[in-house]
Amino acid sequence: MSWPIAEVARMSGVTARTLRHYDEIGLLPPAGIGPNGHRYYEEHQLLRLQQILVLRALGVGLPEIGRIMAEEIDEVVALRGHRRRLLAERDRLEALAATVSRTIADLEQSRKDGTPMTAVNRPENLFEGIQPSRYQESLRDFPEHAEEVSRRVAVMTPQDIEAGQRERTTQMILLADLMADGRPADAEPVQDRIDTQYRALTELRPVSAEEYRALGRSCVDNEAWRAAYEAIAPGLAAYQRDAIEAYVTTRLS
Repeated sequence: MSWPIAEVARMSGVTARTLRHYDEIGLLPPAGIGPNGHRYYEEHQLLRLQQILVLRALGVGLPEIGRIMAEEIDEVVALRGHRRRLLAERDRLEALAATVSRTIADLEQSRKDGTPMTAVNRPENLFEGIQPSRYQESLRDFPEHAEEVSRRVAVMTPQDIEAGQRERTTQMILLADLMADGRPADAEPVQDRIDTQYRALTELRPVSAEEYRALGRSCVDNEAWRAAYEAIAPGLAAYQRDAIEAYVTTRLS
């Protein structure tokens, strides 16, 4: 039995344009092309598409997916490997969800009674379920910065890495507090907080105004970054982006 590209798109939720792209890059050739020029898919292609979508859901890029699938001939073996990855990701997300829940509870209690956040005093509670390597992976669009981060991390102790994580998350929480207070993204206290972040970046390497603007946009455009900001407070990713945009415009231009 075969299915036309429109039906496969409907079943899978993947657009026909994406399916054509997968064909063009050799990742998912159709079983055949009909007299009308339409692509048709059979069971083998549907199973392959399932594997592609599972790996995409795990954050694997298309070139890496191509390499993985080229190495795995038996579909059952491949699916068992994908299942292991999914279960590991599920466990990581459950731990991260618990971390976020504690942070939210601490933020709400802190705002209610004016006491300091207890999570910041227990940094291990902030970072459970967060893998430092994911931060580096998310810098793929900024190769020079990623290279410098990798170089620094290679010589850091676990304690140093934890301290860096603690500082990044603390900065996010402090910014979330300003957002909760209703401060505009271009308000002076917000801009001072962004200045602190920018200076921390430039301690690694020089960062131009345009690169910093691009980093700010990635707070929303980069899925991993956006999830990290939204875990602290809904809307924080866009708030950070807008604050960086204002900072670049007023202080770096």
